[in-house]
Amino acid sequence: MKKIYHIPHCSCQSCSTETPETPQSGRRDFLKSASSLGLGLAFGGAVAGTLEGCGSDAASMGKSSAVRHGKAQHFTILNTADIHSQLGIHDEFFWVEGKPVYKKRGGFATLKTMIDTLRNENPENTVVIDGGDCFQGGGVAALSEGQNIVPLINQVGYDLMLPGNWEVVYGKEMMMQDLGGYNSAKICANMYHEGGDLHGEMIFQPYWIKQMAGVKIGFIGYNDPLTPKRQSPAYSEGIRFTDPLENVAKYIKYLRQYEKCSMVFLVTHMGLTQQIALGNQPQLEGVDYILGADTHERVRKPIQAKYAKVTEPGAFGSFVAKLDVVVEDGQIKDQTYQLLDVDPDQYKPNSDMQALVDKMREPYKAELDTVIGKTKSTLVRYYVIENPMDNLITDAVHWKFKPDVALSNGFRFCPPLVVENPEQPQEITNDFLWSMLPVNSQARSGEVKGSRLKEWLEKELENVFSVDPAKRFGGWVVRFKGMEMNFTSSKPMGERINWIKIGGEPIEMNRSYKVVACEREGDPEDMLCRINNVENPIDLPNYLHDVIREYLKEHSPVEPKVEGRVTCTDLPQNVLSQLDGYEYEFV
Repeated sequence: MKKIYHIPHCSCQSCSTETPETPQSGRRDFLKSASSLGLGLAFGGAVAGTLEGCGSDAASMGKSSAVRHGKAQHFTILNTADIHSQLGIHDEFFWVEGKPVYKKRGGFATLKTMIDTLRNENPENTVVIDGGDCFQGGGVAALSEGQNIVPLINQVGYDLMLPGNWEVVYGKEMMMQDLGGYNSAKICANMYHEGGDLHGEMIFQPYWIKQMAGVKIGFIGYNDPLTPKRQSPAYSEGIRFTDPLENVAKYIKYLRQYEKCSMVFLVTHMGLTQQIALGNQPQLEGVDYILGADTHERVRKPIQAKYAKVTEPGAFGSFVAKLDVVVEDGQIKDQTYQLLDVDPDQYKPNSDMQALVDKMREPYKAELDTVIGKTKSTLVRYYVIENPMDNLITDAVHWKFKPDVALSNGFRFCPPLVVENPEQPQEITNDFLWSMLPVNSQARSGEVKGSRLKEWLEKELENVFSVDPAKRFGGWVVRFKGMEMNFTSSKPMGERINWIKIGGEPIEMNRSYKVVACEREGDPEDMLCRINNVENPIDLPNYLHDVIREYLKEHSPVEPKVEGRVTCTDLPQNVLSQLDGYEYEFV
C-alpha cells in the first residue's frame, strides 16, 4: 500500500509554505482498506460543542524577527468563496476521527466581525477577496434575484470579487446588475460578451493590482469555462467562456515583467482538481498561488502543483483563508497560511450587519420561515457517492410521478440540517428548501433505453473520477431513486460500472425506462438531465419545490438515509472529495 499523509484534524492549519509537498498517488489504495470509516454508516453523526482549533494566529508574523524588529513588513490576503447566500449562523459538517461532527458556523454578522478583526491586525496591508458564488444558494437570493445579497457583500467590505459559475443563474442582465452593485473591483479574464454592441469584449477587467507592504501584487481572475455545460445553458446566453490557458501566460508576463509584481495570484472558480491541473501547466510559470473555489474543499495546507500552490477556503461563509507574506527590502521572505473557522463563539456577530441581514430578509420572511415538514434524520450533502439530502429529493420525485427512475443532479450546496434526537424531529422550512434546490425547476419526463442509461451513467462517472483532473466536473455522483448501481472508480472511462439494477432487476439494454428529472433551460427538447436523445420528452406541469412540499406534507417526519443506491468497490461510501494523489483530506 502506498503511503498517504493526513492533515491534522483541527479547525485550522497554520503552516509555512516554503517546502513543496510531494504528490502522493495512493488515496484509493488507502481508502480501499479503510474499513474503519464504516461502509454501512447511516451518517447521522455526532453534534459537538467544540473542536480543538488553532484560532487566528495573529502573532504568526510576529515570529519573524525581521517583522518584530521593524526591518520588514507583511501583507495579508483574506479569502472566502462559495458563500451561496447563507445569511445566518448554521450547522456545519466536520469529519473527525472517522465520523461526522456538527458545529455552529458562519453567518454574515459573524463573518463581518471576523473580517474586521483580522483586517485590523494589519490594516494598511490587508486585502479581502471572494472567489464567487455569492448571490445564489438561498431563499433571499433566489426571490430577489441576488439584489438583496449585494448590500451584505458591500457591508463586509470586500476589495476584490470574482464571478463564480452560479453568478449566471438569473441571466446575463441580472448578473451584470448584481455584480455592478458591488463596491469592490471585479476581475475575470475568460468571460466575453457574445452578441450585441459589446460583442467580443471582456465583461470584466482581467486583472487587478494592489500595492502593499512596499511591493506590488497582481491578481488574475478565471471562472469555470465549463459553466454553460454544468448549468442550464440558458443562464449563460450572451456570454462566451474561454479556457484560461488561452491568455493566462500573457497576463502573467505583463504583471511580472512590466508591472514588476512581486507575487502573482490566480483567483479561480473551477474546482480543486481542475485548479491543480491548471497549476501543473507550463503557462502558469510565474504564478505563486491559485486561490481557488467551486468544490467547497477545505484546503488547510496549500497543495503544491508543479508551478503554483493551490488553495480553497470551504463554503457557506463558514471559513476564511488567511495568507500572510513577509516582505523585507522589497523581497518576499516568508509565507504563512491558515484556514480559520467563522466561529460565532469566538467572533461576536456584528449587530449592524445582523440588522442589515434582517432588513434584506424581511420582505420574504413569512414565506421563508413557513414550515413545510419535518425530518428525523440529519439532512447532509457532503458525500460524493450518496447522501440523505438527495435521497429525500429523489424519494419525493419518485413518489409523485412513479417513474422507473427519478434523477437529481449531484449538487454540493446547502449546509446540513442536524437532528440531534430522532424523537425530536427537525423542522424543514421553505428557506431550507431553497438551499437544497436553489433553482425551482420544472419536472420533465422521458423514455430512455437501458443501453443509453448505462452510457450516460458512465459519462457521469467520468465527470467525477476522470484520470485527467481537468475533465472532472465540480459536482458529485448523480443521485437517483428506483435504480441501483455498483462501480469501480479507478477503472477506465466506459468500464467503471459493474452492474445496474432498476426496480430490483438487472437493467435490460433494449428496454425503455420512464425517467423523471428536472428540466434545464436551454437544453434541447430531447435532453433530460444531460441524457441525449430521450424519447417522448414531456415537460410536466409540476415544479420541484411543489413536489417536495407535497411529499413532506404526506410523509413527515421523513427519515432519509444512505442506503446503498450507489456503491463503489474501491472507495468508501462516505468519501468526501474527488481529489486523489495529493496530500489532502477533507476535514
